[in-house]
Amino acid sequence: MHQRLRVVLKIFSHELLAYYEGAVEEVVAQATDGRIIRFPANILRSVVRSNGVHGTFELVFDENHKFVSITRVPDE
Repeated sequence: MHQRLRVVLKIFSHELLAYYEGAVEEVVAQATDGRIIRFPANILRSVVRSNGVHGTFELVFDENHKFVSITRVPDE
């Protein structure tokens, strides 16, 4: 069974440089249910836009807590 978490991210493009340069390897974010989660910064690559990573995202992990996917959640 997959675990799904939603997070709101506001990471500006200049802040992403630290991730790409390897200075920062993990993102720490608060899920919408209040839990603090850590995940590898490289999973954001598929959702980066010219202004950075902004919006609500759903992260999916498998039963072993291994990353499966990240998708942008449309604004409600």
